[in-house]
Amino acid sequence: MKNPFEFLAEMIYKRPFLAAGLIIVMLIAAISGLTMVSMKTGTETYLNLDEPVGSLVDHYSDEFGSSSIILIIEGEDLSSPGVLEYLDSLEEDFRDERYVDGVSSLASFLKSANDGVLPQSTAEINNILDNSGDALDSVLPSPILSLMYITLESGLSDDSQTGTVNMAESVLECSEPPAGVTITISGSPAFSVEMQEDMGSSTMSLIVLALLLMIIAMVFLFGHVRYRMLPVFTVFCGIILTFGVMGFAGIKISTVVVAAFPVLIGIGIDYGIQLHSRLDEEIRKTSSLKDAVFITVANSGPAVLLAMIATSLGFVALKLLAPAPMVGDFGTICIVGVICCYITALLIIPTFAVIFKYKPKKGELNALDSAESCQLEWKGCDDKPNVKKGSKGSFMEKYDILLGNLAAKIARHPVAVILVLLMVGIVGIQLDDRIIVDCDEDAMVSQTMPAKISMNKIESTIGSTSSITAYIKGDSIKDVDTLQWIDDFSNYVLNKQDEIIGVSSIVSVIKEYNNGVLPGNQQEIDAIWDEIPSDTINQYVSGNTETVIDFSMNDLSMPKTQSLINNLNDDLDWYGSHPGITVTFTGQMVMFSWMMEQISDSKNLMTYAGFLFILIYLLLVYRRFSAISPLVPIVIIVGWNSLIMYCLGLTYSLLTACLGAMTIGVACEYTILIMERYQEEKAKGGDMITSIQTAVQKIGTAITVSGLTTVLGFSALILASSPMIQNFGITTVMTVAFSLVGAIVVMPAVIALFEQFRTYVDKRKAGEAGVRL
Repeated sequence: MKNPFEFLAEMIYKRPFLAAGLIIVMLIAAISGLTMVSMKTGTETYLNLDEPVGSLVDHYSDEFGSSSIILIIEGEDLSSPGVLEYLDSLEEDFRDERYVDGVSSLASFLKSANDGVLPQSTAEINNILDNSGDALDSVLPSPILSLMYITLESGLSDDSQTGTVNMAESVLECSEPPAGVTITISGSPAFSVEMQEDMGSSTMSLIVLALLLMIIAMVFLFGHVRYRMLPVFTVFCGIILTFGVMGFAGIKISTVVVAAFPVLIGIGIDYGIQLHSRLDEEIRKTSSLKDAVFITVANSGPAVLLAMIATSLGFVALKLLAPAPMVGDFGTICIVGVICCYITALLIIPTFAVIFKYKPKKGELNALDSAESCQLEWKGCDDKPNVKKGSKGSFMEKYDILLGNLAAKIARHPVAVILVLLMVGIVGIQLDDRIIVDCDEDAMVSQTMPAKISMNKIESTIGSTSSITAYIKGDSIKDVDTLQWIDDFSNYVLNKQDEIIGVSSIVSVIKEYNNGVLPGNQQEIDAIWDEIPSDTINQYVSGNTETVIDFSMNDLSMPKTQSLINNLNDDLDWYGSHPGITVTFTGQMVMFSWMMEQISDSKNLMTYAGFLFILIYLLLVYRRFSAISPLVPIVIIVGWNSLIMYCLGLTYSLLTACLGAMTIGVACEYTILIMERYQEEKAKGGDMITSIQTAVQKIGTAITVSGLTTVLGFSALILASSPMIQNFGITTVMTVAFSLVGAIVVMPAVIALFEQFRTYVDKRKAGEAGVRL
């Protein structure tokens, strides 16, 4: 009975146009799904809404998290009557728009201080401004910069917020600002909209750049075959197929998911290279296209599948143990992507060869051809090619010999080599806990993004806009004892924590309406409560059971913010809450702090899980103890990654936290190739040193070519606009480089040690058997 790969090979050769038609239909369907792909930002990308922290942050955002579009107005004389009339007309236009809860600016500030009438003379305006005190700073922080706040309704969806930003842009386009006045849209909604647009453009830019780098790699490293760009085309089709699956499955693109595509291109190109190279080699050997297609699909297809599964298992660990939903999406896309790239390579390359009657370039196999064919199906070529001095084959042949000699020397002194390299790895593992974990959203976007520049301008003018919120739930928020506790605890925190620079709550509003004093009885509180506008109350109170305290804070790094949140929790535990109420800190700062804890807790767990999954996989596939040998170099490589991150001052983010599991998936393919080739040479009757030398000599060049091509794909990430993705690009490039070193240098020593141990065990068993006799 034919296995699926044999059936596929026969179908492609006998009905190539049917196979091509199926491929085209698959890609057309994928393009249809591609149109359904959308961007994702907000709380759901950072936290699982089914968990207590996530559900509370989401509930807080719905009930109290009204955001504001902030207009930055700049000019020479912003308090002139003409400018104020313009601002007043803008306020009226915005108040009539849907989802707008309120508008405030310098114009409304002056009207509130002038019995609801906008002052018409410069003297009146200056008189009010001179007597306004610090309250003026929120709308006129400097003589040349003013701010207008367009407060939106609570709980708006991302689409609704996007609509309000577009509305603001339309209103401003239709308005006619006075000469010399410029207006910039800023605030969280505008920031989110521009970040989504930036993600969309960044995704396409990174994909195009990665493909261009692949083309450069193929020109210089894969020029010995005909149609050298065919593997690049298969990867391109694989990416389209991946996008299609994303669209149909409803997987959205987030900041982290953007980084998956250059990773997929870097990994996926290897599948195309392997199948294309094997096809070319078999046609040279047999001169039969039919036999070449059959051998490539039926023999190399399963071998590449095994390597693909090993790589995917590292991403499975990310999916199952992700510290944030967007990291889980990253793992999902990587799993889907490598499968799609494998499918397109397996289908397109033989189909293309049959339709276009593929013929190899003229000339004998050179050393590069031989080395690459050795990688496929983990089998090699025994005939040494004849090459001319100075040719490409001559250079690669010398590289082969260099690797073989190096492997032989390492195999003769395995303990010394492993001890030295393992010590370096252990140092890195020990330093891993000293690498800073940082989840600041600033690191996720380009610092030159206009919305980011505008936000920085606001913060530099009016100070930090960050706050930590205490969410309070109780039987009656209006109860006088509850309000007194809120006032006392707020003052306690304000006096104790230097990083807290202000407090606002419903108590602050009540005191503002009562000459700075909190009433001591319920009747007075109820009377003042009735005087306060409902819009103001809704900022701090929901129903009669929920309220919040906003603690304004200095502009702190995320590690320092995390420390402050921990101190606030300690303060709450010591101070105690009023009977009948529960108090929990929440908000954006708490969300990022929680993510830092999740990364710290899960990054090692993801690595261990990746090791476990691949260990079980290797034992199931090979069913022998030596199957674990490919994992030994990877343990050392993980330590090297930590060491280089520490030395370069890189931090753990949502992406780099995935590095351990990714390293296992990528490096495992190379070490498995070396192990398989060694076992084949041993089966032929070679001794240990010769078998190791041959294995590395045959496989080393091939994985070097493949590794360099993968590095170029990953290096596109270094040129991303997001600092987080840039750091991820640096670490992944280093990971692939270390994986090559691990396979070529560490693996020979590991194999030698395992062989020595097996020989020792066999001798012990033989000795014990002799004693019994």
